[in-house]
Amino acid sequence: MTALLPPKPAVGHDRRVLIVSGSVGAGHDGAARELAERLRAVDVAVDVRDFLDTVPRWLSLLCREGYTTSVDHVPGAFQLLFSRIEHEGPIWRITRAFCARGADRIRAWLADGDYDLVLSTYPLASQVLGDLRASGECGVPVVTYLTDPAAHRCWVHEAVDRHLTVTRATAEQGEAAYGVPLTASGPLVPGRFAEPVPPAEVARLRHELGLPAERPVALLAGGSLGVGDLLPSVVDVARAGLVPLVLCGRNEGLRRELAAVPGAVALGWRTDVHLLLQVADVLVHNAGGLSFTESLVAGLPAVTYRPIPGHGRANAAVLEQYGLAPWPKTAEELAAALHEQVRRGRNPAVLGDPADDVLALLPVLRVAA
Repeated sequence: MTALLPPKPAVGHDRRVLIVSGSVGAGHDGAARELAERLRAVDVAVDVRDFLDTVPRWLSLLCREGYTTSVDHVPGAFQLLFSRIEHEGPIWRITRAFCARGADRIRAWLADGDYDLVLSTYPLASQVLGDLRASGECGVPVVTYLTDPAAHRCWVHEAVDRHLTVTRATAEQGEAAYGVPLTASGPLVPGRFAEPVPPAEVARLRHELGLPAERPVALLAGGSLGVGDLLPSVVDVARAGLVPLVLCGRNEGLRRELAAVPGAVALGWRTDVHLLLQVADVLVHNAGGLSFTESLVAGLPAVTYRPIPGHGRANAAVLEQYGLAPWPKTAEELAAALHEQVRRGRNPAVLGDPADDVLALLPVLRVAA
C-alpha cells in the first residue's frame, strides 16, 4: 500500500481540507500528495486519507488485488465489469453498495475534522462523498479530481460541487457523456517534471543505462504495478527500430522477463522518472493515467498501445479522439506512430494548477454551502 501523507494538526490555520485517495496503483495517491503539498505551501491545513481504510479488509483486498489479477489474467472479465458499470443495472448497484460500506468512517472523518472542503482523487470515494453531500450529511463542498483522461460512471456524481480534470479533452468528453459540468484544471505532478534537464545530465543517464546514441528511445510504462501484457509491446517497439526502455514498477518478475528481450532495457522501481522522460523520445503507455500526465507536463509525445481493459481502453479512446496520443492497433501502425511522434518532438503543454481552483472554491463555496 502506498504511504500517504499523515494528517497534520490545524493549529494556526483557518482553512482545512480533507483529501480522500485510494491506494490502487500510484496515480490517485500521487495526485493527492501533490495537491496536499501545494495547499500546505499556502497555509491550508490538509489531511490525506485512504478510502480503502474505510471498508472491510476483504473489500480493500478485492479492490487492490482484484484489479491487478483481473487485468493481467482475466482481462475480458474486467472489461465486461467496466462496461456493465456504465449502465444502471445490477453491477452498478452492487458497486454502489460496496462504496456505501465506507460511509460511516468518512462521516467520522468529517465530524472530527471541521473541514471547509473535501476533495476525492479516487472514483469510489467520490460516490460516497456525493451521496453524503446529497443527503446533507456532508455540509461542506465536495470536489472530485479525475486522474483518468476519460471520465466514467464512477467518477461523476450529480451532488458533487465541482469535477476537475487534467485536460479540456476530459472535461468535454465527461460533460457530453454524463451531462455534468467538468472543469479543465491542470495536472497534479511535481514541478520537476516541467523543469529542463541539462544535456550533460541526459547524456550521463543514457550512458549509465547503456542506451545507444544512434537510436531513438521509447519509454514504456505499465504503471506502478507493471500491469498489462507488456512483453509483445516491448518486442514490437524493438522491431520498429527504437530502444525499449521499460518501467516495470514494483513487478520484479516482469522486469526479469522483459530484460531477456534483445535490445530492451528493463527497470524496476525508479525515483527519477522525470529524468527518464527527458532521456526518452516518445512514451508508450497502456493505461493513460499518471504516466501520460507526467509526459504531458514534460512535453514528451505519447502513443497508446495495447491498453489494459476497462479504463485503459476508455482513456485511449479519449486521448486519440482529441489528438493527445494516437492509438495504433497493429505492430505496423505502432511503428508508423512511433516514428511520427519522434519527428514531432517535444512540446510542453501549458496547463493550469488545480490548487488554484481549490483555493478559489474555499471562500466562495463555504458561504454557499
